[in-house]
Amino acid sequence: MYLIFLSFWIMLNGRFTWEIFLFGLAISAAVYFFICRFMDYSLRKDFLLYKNTGLFLTFLGVLVKEIAKANLNVLRLILSQKYRPEPALVYFKTDLKSSICKVLLANSITLTPGTITVSVEGNEFCVHCLDKDMAEGIEESDFVRLLRKMEAGR
Repeated sequence: MYLIFLSFWIMLNGRFTWEIFLFGLAISAAVYFFICRFMDYSLRKDFLLYKNTGLFLTFLGVLVKEIAKANLNVLRLILSQKYRPEPALVYFKTDLKSSICKVLLANSITLTPGTITVSVEGNEFCVHCLDKDMAEGIEESDFVRLLRKMEAGR
């Protein structure tokens, strides 16, 4: 996080000089100390963040791939004159423990065209699907698998 603060400082200044860099080191250290002291942050959380960066980038890649696939599926539904979509509400439970992973899963489902996360209560998700075929395998999707790996790394 310290490096992010320092990079942000340099970026906001618009140019790089040694004076700006040294002030940035001091100000970034003060802000980092503040968040460690008063916002329940620690160096350990920084290491976990860097440890999960590869998994998070993989997660983003899977999200883009799933959005593209779902776009084609919704396009097929729209252009098909014979097939009538059958909307469905799907309830499923997940074994994800952390709230951040549950939020990532809910938002990933909502970002995917044709599906909307209606509610998350505890470990139970309610998802509205444009067609019942879109609900197949939603509880064991690539999203859930990658989020489990991220939780295991904590």
